[in-house]
Amino acid sequence: MPTPDLAIPTLPSRSLPATLSFYARLGFTGRLLGVGDVYAILTRGDIEIHFFAHPTLRPEESYGGCYLRVADADALFEAFRSAALPASGIPRMDAIADKPWGMREFAVVDEDGNLLRIGQVL
Repeated sequence: MPTPDLAIPTLPSRSLPATLSFYARLGFTGRLLGVGDVYAILTRGDIEIHFFAHPTLRPEESYGGCYLRVADADALFEAFRSAALPASGIPRMDAIADKPWGMREFAVVDEDGNLLRIGQVL
């Protein structure tokens, strides 16, 4: 069976071990790759996110981000709540809500300032 077309976000990380630790709190598993651990691949079910080393990144100036379209945003929101992220600052997790553009979504900002919007079609 052919592999379906797929886009995988690649985001910056100041510390790949710290990124793996942060995302483990959200239920992701991952591994470091490359000489000197300069790349990481993280997965959670069918979700896959890649990270590259960017040690001089300033989280408050980061423009990194992606949109993860999922089948059940509420279930993922509830699973992520166990990470006990604050509602403001960096890192954070925003509340889930129905949006006027037809999505039910929430957002997570990781320790490097990367914005992940997670949503499902209403």
